[in-house]
Amino acid sequence: MATSTKKRRQSHLNAGSQTSNSAASMFSGGQTDQLGVDGRFVEGSILRITMKNFLTYDYSVLYPGPNLNMIVGANGTGKSSIVCAICLGLAGKTAILGRGDKVIGLYVKRGCSKGFIEIELFKTGGNLVINREIHVENNQSLWMLNGRHCNQKSVEEEVKALHIQVNNLCQFLPQEKVGEFAKMSKIELLEATEKSVGPPEMYEYHCELKNFRNKERELENVVKEKASFLEKAKQRNERNKHDVNRYYEKKRHLDVIELLEKKKPWVEYETTRKEFEGAKKERDNAKKQLSALKQAQAPMLGKIQLIDNQLKPTEAQIKAKTIAIKEASLKCKQKQEQLDRKHKEIEDIKQTQRLKQMEEEDHQKRISNTRRTIDDLKAELAKVGDQPDVTPRINAVNVELRNIREERAKIEGEKADLRREKDNLHAESTSEMLVRKLSDMNNMMNAKEQKLQRRHRDTHTALHWLRQNRQLFGGNVHEPMMLVINVRDHRFAKFVENHISFHDLRAFVFQRKDDMEKFMIEVRDKMNLKVNSISAPEESCSRRQPSRNIESLRRFGFFTYLREMFDAPDEVMSYLCHQYKVHDVPVGNDQTKAMIKTVIEEPYLRVLYTTEERYTLKRSHYSNKISTSNSAVHPSQYLTITVDAEEKRLLEQQMKACEVKLREIDERIKTLQAEAATLDRRDNELLAEKKHLSEVKGKKRQLEQKISTKQDSLGQMEHSVIDLQKIEEETKEKIAVVNSHKVSIVTVFMAQMKLRSKLTMEKVYLALETVGLMAEKAKLENDCRDGATELKTTEQKCSRLEQRKVQLTEQCKGLLKRAMAICKMKPDDIIPLNITSLCTFYDEIDAMLNEERSRAECFTGLSENVVDEYNRREQEIKHLEKELEDKSNALNAYRQNISEAKERWLNPLKQLVEQINDKFSDFFRSMQCAGEVDLHSENEEEYDKYGIRIRVKFHSSTQLHELTAYHQSGGERSVSTMLYLMALQELNRCPFRVVDEINQGMDPVNERRVFDIVVRTACKETTSQYFFITPKLLQNLQYADEMTVLCVHNGSQMLPPNQWDEKAFIRRCIQRKARA
Repeated sequence: MATSTKKRRQSHLNAGSQTSNSAASMFSGGQTDQLGVDGRFVEGSILRITMKNFLTYDYSVLYPGPNLNMIVGANGTGKSSIVCAICLGLAGKTAILGRGDKVIGLYVKRGCSKGFIEIELFKTGGNLVINREIHVENNQSLWMLNGRHCNQKSVEEEVKALHIQVNNLCQFLPQEKVGEFAKMSKIELLEATEKSVGPPEMYEYHCELKNFRNKERELENVVKEKASFLEKAKQRNERNKHDVNRYYEKKRHLDVIELLEKKKPWVEYETTRKEFEGAKKERDNAKKQLSALKQAQAPMLGKIQLIDNQLKPTEAQIKAKTIAIKEASLKCKQKQEQLDRKHKEIEDIKQTQRLKQMEEEDHQKRISNTRRTIDDLKAELAKVGDQPDVTPRINAVNVELRNIREERAKIEGEKADLRREKDNLHAESTSEMLVRKLSDMNNMMNAKEQKLQRRHRDTHTALHWLRQNRQLFGGNVHEPMMLVINVRDHRFAKFVENHISFHDLRAFVFQRKDDMEKFMIEVRDKMNLKVNSISAPEESCSRRQPSRNIESLRRFGFFTYLREMFDAPDEVMSYLCHQYKVHDVPVGNDQTKAMIKTVIEEPYLRVLYTTEERYTLKRSHYSNKISTSNSAVHPSQYLTITVDAEEKRLLEQQMKACEVKLREIDERIKTLQAEAATLDRRDNELLAEKKHLSEVKGKKRQLEQKISTKQDSLGQMEHSVIDLQKIEEETKEKIAVVNSHKVSIVTVFMAQMKLRSKLTMEKVYLALETVGLMAEKAKLENDCRDGATELKTTEQKCSRLEQRKVQLTEQCKGLLKRAMAICKMKPDDIIPLNITSLCTFYDEIDAMLNEERSRAECFTGLSENVVDEYNRREQEIKHLEKELEDKSNALNAYRQNISEAKERWLNPLKQLVEQINDKFSDFFRSMQCAGEVDLHSENEEEYDKYGIRIRVKFHSSTQLHELTAYHQSGGERSVSTMLYLMALQELNRCPFRVVDEINQGMDPVNERRVFDIVVRTACKETTSQYFFITPKLLQNLQYADEMTVLCVHNGSQMLPPNQWDEKAFIRRCIQRKARA
């Protein structure tokens, strides 16, 4: 502490404050009593903070020093209330404080309707006094600047003008935000550093660069789009240019086709007219020739007609003879077929006789064989009569067989009982209800895993690794808490989930610390996964008893403790009882909410739950007063899926017991089957022996029966002998009848043959006569054939020419009319010259038309729109070229601006980061550790990706690692954060910095080193104001004269502030030490 020679700065309280009020006593050295006179205060430093009815304070005023201000006090005395006053008094948001509640009225002291904050800031030309009056009823605030009413925006503008940034973690770091500093991304850290220690224009340049870069991208995209569109338009017009040329070429061909189409009908008409004149002349000549030929052919045609009249009766007779010959031939064929059938009938009769003879021969052979068989059986019967009696042995075998069947019946009965029992057990173990229950429970566990995978993929990956490598660990290893915790009633899940942080819900729980270290080496260091792990207490805490029996709390509506709402493995429950005191956190209902003022007065209650809220109670060590904070209980996200672990265990035990019983039954059935197989083999042996004995016993009787049967069969065969002589006589009689039928058929056949011969001769004579007449006719026809052919040809020619003349006459009329219509001429008009000048041959015109049409048809898909589109696009191309030139010039100008802005921003930034790195590295070297700060960017042109990277090393055996929320421990993160803030201190552009309880996670060695660095750095004349809040300090620390220590006290025996006497306090302390 400062010595007694140091002068006391102003410190006074409202004389009317309660005895339970807090008081802040300030000790400083070398300062005058006039605030703001000290030249070491920088612009915007806090000169005075006044609080009235604010959180734990009734009324208090404190005066911080210009350099390091150590605010020291026990937990619950009101240190963080000062931080809240600074934040809210300078128009900061409640979210900055990490309390997450937007209700500003909660910062007013309980029981008061309004609270008051007043902050005086040092400002050249006149200090700035900011007043904020907070009203609970409407959750509103009234603002004043230097005694004049204003709105919050005016206050924010004044605060910003003094470079105060309470939303910047590099300047204002509340207790609840300490852990978030390490979670800041490199980009966020760079922006916070620029705002905090950079020149005022640095952050503006950075934002300007990012905007320039965005606009540059937009312009680049626009230029690319314009260039691409222009290129496509040029390419399209280049293609269209060819189409335009083709269009004009096609039009020229179509004009020629139109002219040829007009010429064509005139040429057709003229050609047809000339053809008509020729046809008419040719027809007249043909008529004269036809008349002369008819007169020369008349005598020979008369003789030919006479011969034709003689030939007609002869041809009719030949035709009749031919029909008669066909009928006679048909009858001969029918009789021949009848004779063939009679021949086949005789062959069938003879075949039947041969079959009877063969049957008789077989019959005699069977009689002979039967006689030999009888002789053999009689000889065998004589041998059998000498063997002994086997009846006694057969009886003995029968007795043994009955015994075996009885044993086998017993075995089958037992097997049937076992099968029924097995079926019952199998039905029980595979019952639909049992399987469905287990399946539903497993599906619920899978749903929990899926939620874990969606929320934290690294933990889910580590979970799969653990399941595959569980054998590597010596003790119990439990999966993440959210998977092993089973809430007994889903309605209570929200209490458990709100009480346990998500970091612990996704943490793996280990029974042994060496197992946890081995696990973290594998998944965090080797697999680079961000996971949490916890080591359970060595001594189990899962059975700890609550401080009070729940029955004593039922009158307040409490019905259970948090531990009774869920099940968990012993190590997990032990950790939760040790860390979260779940065995001592009561849960109440709406009655508890209604009686909350009475409930919070109950001793031993630290945390409690009502239906919708959580209450945290803190009791002052000095005044024994209780401060409370409450927050809403949020709905559960992960623990609503509940599985009755006991029921699941019983179901699994039931299934295992059934499986064991089934295996025992299967073994017994196998034993019985082996015994049955042995009995079956003995049974088969006895049956075989009995069969052999029975065969021996019954063989004699069988032989006698066989001899008798064979003798009867022999007698029957001897009586059924076939009479072959009789059969032969019957066969001859049948053949004689068939032969008589054949004679009658042959007689008719010969008569028809003679008739056919006679008709054939008559037909021959008539044919000879016809041949003579035909020869004479052929001679006459040969004589007049030449003249007749010429006559016929001439007749046909005359007829054809007459038809042609008529046809051409009509065609000429039609062609003339069509030609005049096509040329749009009247009957008296003259043919146009351009038509007569073309070729005068129809074939030539056709050839030219075909050629022109072929050429025109080659130009497909063309229209007048092609020309219009081509001309329109030419205009567009000119317009686009001008636009592209303008955009390219604008882009080049932007790039020039970016280059200039980059020089203005990047060079000072690199110098700033280098200065921060020098300070940061020096601080770490002084602690025998290593650390560095650098400007990190993957792409120099991506200005929104620039960031500050902090890398630290606390152990000589490790490498530098980037500062994250996962890799370093809590103490290491606190040390790194503190030293980075100290590296900014001498460079600071902000008027003050606030750091709240950052030393809580540090070990004593690091805490002492960090404290020395803070004192050494913050007490320099070149640094700004610094607030360091802590609930405890190590002994024998080194203090500087420039620092100010503010001790915050609170208790029922607290002196009023106006009665505080520092000199008397120091004197009494010295006297007590002297007596000791």
